[in-house]
Amino acid sequence: MTSPHHGADPFAYLENAGDPATIAWTAEQNARTRATLASLPGRSALEKRFDELVAIDSLGTPVACGERTFYSARRGRATQPILFVREHGRDRAILDPAALDPSGLTAVDWWYPSPAGTYVAFGLSTNGDERSTLGVLEVASGIRRPESIPDTRYCSVAWYPDEDGFHYVRFPPGADYGPRVYAHALDEPYARDVEIFGAGRAPEDMLGVDASADGRWLVVRASRGWSQSDAYLADTKRVPLAFVPLAEGRDALFDALPTDARTYVRTNDGAARYRIFAVDPERPERERWEEIVPEGAGTIDAFAVTRHGIVVHELEDVRSVVRVRRHDGSFESLAGFGERGLIGLSGNERDDAVFALAASFLDPPAIARIVVGPSAPAETTTWERVATPFDASAYRVAQEWFVSKDGTRVPMWIVERRDAARDGGAPAVLYGYGGFNVSLTPSFSPSLAPWLDAGGVYAIANLRGGGEFGEAWHRAGMREAKQNVFDDFAAAVEYLGTQRIADPHRIAVYGGSNGGLLVAALAVQRPELAAAVVCAVPLTDMLRYHLFSIGRLWISEYGDPDVAADAAFLRAYSPYHNVRDGVAYPATFIETAESDGRVDPLHAKKFGARLQEAMRGDAPVLVHVEQNAGHGAGKPRDKIVAELADRWGFISWRLGQSLV
Repeated sequence: MTSPHHGADPFAYLENAGDPATIAWTAEQNARTRATLASLPGRSALEKRFDELVAIDSLGTPVACGERTFYSARRGRATQPILFVREHGRDRAILDPAALDPSGLTAVDWWYPSPAGTYVAFGLSTNGDERSTLGVLEVASGIRRPESIPDTRYCSVAWYPDEDGFHYVRFPPGADYGPRVYAHALDEPYARDVEIFGAGRAPEDMLGVDASADGRWLVVRASRGWSQSDAYLADTKRVPLAFVPLAEGRDALFDALPTDARTYVRTNDGAARYRIFAVDPERPERERWEEIVPEGAGTIDAFAVTRHGIVVHELEDVRSVVRVRRHDGSFESLAGFGERGLIGLSGNERDDAVFALAASFLDPPAIARIVVGPSAPAETTTWERVATPFDASAYRVAQEWFVSKDGTRVPMWIVERRDAARDGGAPAVLYGYGGFNVSLTPSFSPSLAPWLDAGGVYAIANLRGGGEFGEAWHRAGMREAKQNVFDDFAAAVEYLGTQRIADPHRIAVYGGSNGGLLVAALAVQRPELAAAVVCAVPLTDMLRYHLFSIGRLWISEYGDPDVAADAAFLRAYSPYHNVRDGVAYPATFIETAESDGRVDPLHAKKFGARLQEAMRGDAPVLVHVEQNAGHGAGKPRDKIVAELADRWGFISWRLGQSLV
């Protein structure tokens, strides 16, 4: 279908999902894509295989509160992850979204147990839109309390120690910006909640709350993008409540966690790879902060508190290192991580133990319980482990380094069967992200097994823009430096071919969200490098991204299109604006969803339309717009299976490698 509109942007009409022309275009694209993918050989067998693999359990990081431990898991063929509680050695499901909505389109977005585990505050949303409504569950009885608080997307909750209420974050009705922190009394109408923080701040600020175990100290974190944040501390015993800045207006990140006796602050202020301070909440002046974990060779990724110290997760060359720092100043390194990436870490100041969730690409998730005493070596036991129907030892994971265009060394994970020949004949899929301070560490991906078993290679590049090597690495891939990320990715593709890891003519690239921008930019800038592109929920129009959904939150990362200097570097790489007529672009599969509350589906639609218009040759450009899904979170199991079959069916078709 050609554009029914004319002008500087012939596909501008696709920005309006309700335009009859957009509706017709979307229906035509979906029909064409469905017919193409459904007709591929082995489609039903592939979907059956992914149905089996998605049935492998998934686990979330547990949170201990009193005698109860809470965790989320998707077990077997459950439609959505379910919230469980473990008490006295027995597990019990307490919040199953499928029981609330048999369609499978309702998901639990987040959850926060109360200090003694009496209640759980949680957020529900539908169709993957992440516009959560807050509810409260009484754990023992399973009874829902009266709370139903809307506009709690990306919420955080800090319970009062007596469990009769909490502080939490809420947006104005229907708004994407301008969150506030409120105080809520249990069972009271939320209209009576008192706003305690947020007035007068930039509407793009993102807020989070946390409290000490005794409830006295309340911390609010206010983030401006992914490279700057402020932190404020309040003594709740003082009336009126007043917030004292721990850090304000600095060009750095500050993560503050209050405990009864001290507040811990992780920051990259003066330390690109982060350091951790202990702060006396009675005297929080910066000159009195005590550095307890100095900056080192690794990047401090996260920490959790215990009764006798803190447990620190660091990345050393993208490998997880876990250390205990006790209150007496001593350090202890814990074994057993390395290529098993640490996915989650949780603890609390009243407990001796923390939980650590770790996995590798084909080595399934395991939850370790690490008990930290005052002096004896920490004791690590397995609290839960996922069983798989395949042997992880059949695969190997290697880390290799390549050199980017400007000489920067960049690491890449390479996953393949242990018996792979590396003779230059294998097809490969390369994944990347490169932005928002996100570190790509090993995580369990059972859906890779069919591709690897068929002789394929899977690679993950740790591009600039991520957080793997601290803030300098992040800033080397944001704003005017964003082209570095695309250059890194192109160099990764070339490395796979020149090192005979893969056939240079059979390499596909895959990315979603900011990674969708990445693969779209590669396709436009270096179309000769990839045989196929899978571009999921992407940004592609970088001159208008800030006008839709939550796009203004990303201005600090990408730049402001309304500022001439920023518009110049955005225009230089914006995939939609750099598609050229008559070019043989790679075969491209573009995925998006109508309920995406993060990246508006207009990006995928406009980019797909422009590629189809400009393409020379017979390589297909397929666009699929899912009607009942969002950016990815909350996607029900059946849609995940169908998505995997579509994605890998397209890749195997274009790279000539049967998976069944």
